[in-house]
Amino acid sequence: MPKQFWAFLAVGLVVVGIAVSAIWTGTKSAHLEVTGKILKVRSIALEGGTSLVVIDFRITNPSAIPFEVREVSLSMERFKEDPLNGTEVARPDVDTMFQAQPLIGPKYNDVLAPPDVIPPGKTIDRMAEASFDVPEDAVEFRKAVILHIEDINGAGFDIAEKK
Repeated sequence: MPKQFWAFLAVGLVVVGIAVSAIWTGTKSAHLEVTGKILKVRSIALEGGTSLVVIDFRITNPSAIPFEVREVSLSMERFKEDPLNGTEVARPDVDTMFQAQPLIGPKYNDVLAPPDVIPPGKTIDRMAEASFDVPEDAVEFRKAVILHIEDINGAGFDIAEKK
């Protein structure tokens, strides 16, 4: 094969590599994504062997698309047992829960719930509450609490507690 062929092949591969790289970096922010961290987990025993779990978390939307919340849920991973889904406390009932259960502590953040929007490129602090049908000591000896957030278009993201 002549040297001219190899020179054109090398130049062509470099041009294609640059084009793919430009497309990859140019569309990266167009994909919906959220990241976050659970800052604090609080729990308190309720009547009937159930527990109330309150989590405070920080969530970031690094994409260029607004994240419109459709659903927020909490689950708890346990050692040697199946994960347990919590029953979410509705936004209007959260203030009542803090008044009725002062041992849970102060309310630091607003609740993340539909129809909240996390703007593109923003970081916000929020909270979520759920009751679990287990005693408080089972909550204390959990593996992790997982926050699941879904966008109105169906994209779902999990943020797990780091213990």
